Amino acid sequence: MNYWLVKSEPSEYGWEDLVTKGEDVWDGIRNYQARNYLREMKVGDLVLFYHSGKNKEIVGVAIVSKEAFPDLEEGEDKGWVAIKIKSHQKLKNPVSLAQLKSDEKLSSLPLLKQSRLSTMPVEKSQFDHILILGS
Repeated sequence: MNYWLVKSEPSEYGWEDLVTKGEDVWDGIRNYQARNYLREMKVGDLVLFYHSGKNKEIVGVAIVSKEAFPDLEEGEDKGWVAIKIKSHQKLKNPVSLAQLKSDEKLSSLPLLKQSRLSTMPVEKSQFDHILILGS
């Protein structure tokens, strides 16, 4: 099993949108590195759901429910991919970006190193620690 983090602007698509739908397509990613990470995701992988924008925080955990498939742009396959994710667990306490930055155990978290990337891997130890912070 692998662990990931995805980012979304809550005014466009937030955690509550995923909870309402239960399962949804994660598409529209137009960055090559993020696309490559989407291709690596497997059914059952766990995904931290991060709200970017005003309240920068990790708010929940999703599960990959369908592996990468073509994300058609204007009906054409241009090499982009999408996945499907399901809502799994809302964090009792959202974990803010400030908390992440101030925690030495998370100093190598990709979110802090490549803040513009919308999809990224997370080490199991980081994932577990974030869940503790959010409990």
